[in-house]
Amino acid sequence: MRTGLYTPEERKRRDETKWTLVQGILAPVQFLVMGVSVFLVLRYLRTGQGLEAAHLSIVVKTLVLYTIMVTGAIWEKVVFGQYLFHESFFWEDVVSFFVIGQHTAYLVGLYLAWDPRFLMWMALVAYAAYTVNAIQFILKLRAARLQDAAEKAARAVEVQVA
Repeated sequence: MRTGLYTPEERKRRDETKWTLVQGILAPVQFLVMGVSVFLVLRYLRTGQGLEAAHLSIVVKTLVLYTIMVTGAIWEKVVFGQYLFHESFFWEDVVSFFVIGQHTAYLVGLYLAWDPRFLMWMALVAYAAYTVNAIQFILKLRAARLQDAAEKAARAVEVQVA
């Protein structure tokens, strides 16, 4: 029976896999790329200048998103034994697919030459959804740290009692 985010075996696999480090590097990189892109998108919407830079930044953000999703699925397989939608990260994965859909719709619109201002607003909506998704993962990271601390404290009490 699961009592926390990770069983002891899952935590061991999480701590031993290189994919945990990969996720830990890609997550802040993706957030930084998004920050730059938001600046460029807002600059275009405000001034009408820098459309190509804004488009490029959104494409780069989308590629980083695809990369973190694929490596995250591998991480989930290593840690939990399934690629996606494990109960511990079910809702984060659901929102991730929504975010990926939004970014992919932007790429389709870019390919089909939709109105640039509409595309910029699509990107901002995708970024808002990504921010919600990032907050979900940050809360899970915090929950995992709290679980680890509680289990260490419980073991310390057991040792003192014994």
